[in-house]
Order: sequence, then structure tokens, then C-alpha cells
Amino acid sequence: MTTIVGQRDAVVDGVDVDAVAAAARACPDVVGLTAGWTGGRATYLPGRRVEGVAVDADAVVVQVRARWGTTAQELADEVRAAVAPLAAGRRVDVVIADLEEPPPAGTAVRTA
Repeated sequence: MTTIVGQRDAVVDGVDVDAVAAAARACPDVVGLTAGWTGGRATYLPGRRVEGVAVDADAVVVQVRARWGTTAQELADEVRAAVAPLAAGRRVDVVIADLEEPPPAGTAVRTA
């Protein structure tokens, strides 16, 4: 894997992992990115890591914490649409590693 690190960017095999992370975080049903469990997905860069984004030979993997009330399909569609233009022709795999806490009882929840 070839890594080129600039002042504010990190390109791994043609994929800017910072741009991927920003695009995924901007999705309405994504609460945040997470490496999840020990050994979960992250990109390791000099002096830092980008949690929840990994570049594989044939895929960009984005591991998210999802907003309560969204469906897996809605979330995957959002993230794929946002990340695909940045994935250098790779498939975009979306892993739901966590969910936000449910709202208090009696609070309206968005439904499909």
C-alpha cells in the first residue's frame, strides 16, 4: 500500500481518506465514524489514524455509528452515494458498527 501524506491530506492507493471520512460524516443518518471493536477498521497515518475508513485492494470500507430510526439500506445508500466519487473505482462497503442511543420514550422517531 502506498501512502502519501501532505499537510492536511492523506492519500492511500489513490483514495483521500480524510475526504472519505468527511463525506461519510456529512451523511444525515451518520452520527460519526468508529473503528468499533479492537481491530476494527481505521487508516493508520504518521502521528494519527482515521477511524472508520480503510482502503482495501477492491473496496473502501466505511464503518459508521448510525442515527436511531434509519434503516440499514437508507444508510448504506447515503454513504455509498457520498463516498463512491472518492473511492478511485473501488466498491464502497458500509459497516454499521454502532447505533446512537434511542430517544427518550414518547419522543417522535423518524420512520421510513
